[in-house]
Amino acid sequence: MEIISLKDIDVESRIQLLRELGYDSDGIFVLNSDGTTYIEKYLHQPVLLDKMIIVPGSALVLDDNPLSLASYIEEYGDLF
Repeated sequence: MEIISLKDIDVESRIQLLRELGYDSDGIFVLNSDGTTYIEKYLHQPVLLDKMIIVPGSALVLDDNPLSLASYIEEYGDLF
């Protein structure tokens, strides 16, 4: 598995990736497929397109905040 930084990918490619995973974007925020703002699972806040990460091996979109990552690892640590 290769891990690549989404920060190195242009905005249109990020949006296309989101669409492939069943999400969307208005160019600023990550959106659900129905156009509503996607709320991050751990911080309970909208995720900005330029601050999103996609967890390897899943289609889960998180904010790049360390608290989100720590919460994810705490919940799914047995996958590592």
